[in-house]
Amino acid sequence: MSISKNVRYSANFMNIHIRLKTATCFSVILLSLMAAIFALASFTKNDNPADITINSVKITGGIQAPTSMAFPEPSKIWITEQTGKIRLVKDGRLTNVVILDLKDKMIRVNSGYEERGLLNIALHPEFSSNGKFYVFYSRPATTQNPANNHKFDHTDVVAEYKLIPGTDQADEKSERIILTQDKPDGNHNGGGIVFGADGYLYVTFGDGGGQHDQHGPIGNGQNMNTWLGKVLRINIDVDSTYSVPKDNPFTGRFGTKPEIWASGFRNPYRISLDKASKQLFIGEVGQDTWEEVDILEKGANYGWRLVEGNHCHNPETGCDFTGLTPPIAEYHHSEGVSVIGGYVYNGKQVSSLKGKYLFGDWTGPVWYLQKAGNKWQRGKVRVKNFPASGKITGWGEDQSGELYYLINSEAGPGPAGSTTGSVYKIIKNQ
Repeated sequence: MSISKNVRYSANFMNIHIRLKTATCFSVILLSLMAAIFALASFTKNDNPADITINSVKITGGIQAPTSMAFPEPSKIWITEQTGKIRLVKDGRLTNVVILDLKDKMIRVNSGYEERGLLNIALHPEFSSNGKFYVFYSRPATTQNPANNHKFDHTDVVAEYKLIPGTDQADEKSERIILTQDKPDGNHNGGGIVFGADGYLYVTFGDGGGQHDQHGPIGNGQNMNTWLGKVLRINIDVDSTYSVPKDNPFTGRFGTKPEIWASGFRNPYRISLDKASKQLFIGEVGQDTWEEVDILEKGANYGWRLVEGNHCHNPETGCDFTGLTPPIAEYHHSEGVSVIGGYVYNGKQVSSLKGKYLFGDWTGPVWYLQKAGNKWQRGKVRVKNFPASGKITGWGEDQSGELYYLINSEAGPGPAGSTTGSVYKIIKNQ
């Protein structure tokens, strides 16, 4: 209740009892004001944790639309550019070395806002001995979409490559296509690939794109006979493309893709492994109102397109939350427009972040999540040296658990030769 309301109530009360003694009137006013103050304090109580200030340092610039990072050695960082190259940063400096260039295999990305391209990279758990790594990229479609008899917009590809021993070059002929997925629209690609603590590869796919998941009567997010709007779990340590782990939750179920580990996603853009808890965290990009963060659970349904975060979406009211897994956190579009999932901090340099999940929004805000009983609390993070015009495009974690973030000052790849992307490292405050 507001102070103004309480004052009005107090005034009405005095009018009714106008014949009371002056001292009594003053007592009523005083008590009313005190009640208003206590009511205001109760209404504005803030259960969110304290803000945290951290420092960051620029590692390098000169990158075109960076999307993800990998750390093959302590002195080396691989940066994927949305336009198709994997760049090498060595000893803190961007080199001229290109690990791999997928441009000729990919679709031609737009210079403006663009969600397709080379989106992610993941090193095999035994990379140091086998040199294998995996990429997620967009190539031209070759098949027709039966929904409208037009060609699909593009095809998402997860592929394996091998590094040539003793070099910083990938063997282009070593490509092994793990899986492909045709996409009806250019957005909502997901693009997440990460190895879980179980050694299996987890792959995230968006709902097919467009708006509001208008794909069929229930949308792709709830259609268990498609990979779109899902997180897959597969075994890539086989001679063929992949195999389905026997303990996947939907193996053997009629009308359901056995690769599916969890469903109900719109655009699970980033997924990461917490090396301490072994949990997988996902940043799930919302539609018009809510962004969310999820912890991946076996067989879970996260609700899209029925719900957006903790709120009804289709239908707008009266939706059934039965059987749906809620996010661990959400935020409104008054705070940002597109969540960029991050990592749980397991490093040693920034003690204030220990055990907290660090993530941000494409427009720049950064937050952390910390567990409090059965709930997760969200706190603000002030990042020193954060570039004023920077848009967060990804996060990274090195072998020591220290965290990095990727920045692009353009809304997309930019014109040919554009190098407005940068890499920053989170460091302890000076």
